[in-house]
Amino acid sequence: MNTNALTLARSRTLAFDALGDPTRRAIFERVAERPSAVVDLAAGLPVSRPAVSQHLKVLKEAGLVRDVPSGTRRIYSLDPEGLADLRDYLDRFWNTALASFKARVEAGPSRTRAHAAPAASTAKTARQTRRSAP
Repeated sequence: MNTNALTLARSRTLAFDALGDPTRRAIFERVAERPSAVVDLAAGLPVSRPAVSQHLKVLKEAGLVRDVPSGTRRIYSLDPEGLADLRDYLDRFWNTALASFKARVEAGPSRTRAHAAPAASTAKTARQTRRSAP
């Protein structure tokens, strides 16, 4: 694996790890709604402003958010580059899933019926067994 690919893999790991924490994910979702300062993000969360700042630091290190100074505050917003890398990674799986779905649909209904037939005969056998039971 080349150095660039290794760096990209590490940044993805950081991003997924960062989003694995429920509080951090809630903060990330709030930032996704609109750019905000720490005080605004902390409102309504069960953690302190310093804790929100620490969570934002992790999100920033993971490349998911960025900040810009605005007077005495820092305004946090999503980092499009970090999100693009994460999306590119997830799109590979999505594209594979779509290709599999397309292949299944193009295979036609006979393949789908073949999978459904055993379930139908099993249900029929179960009904017959219940009727004949004392």
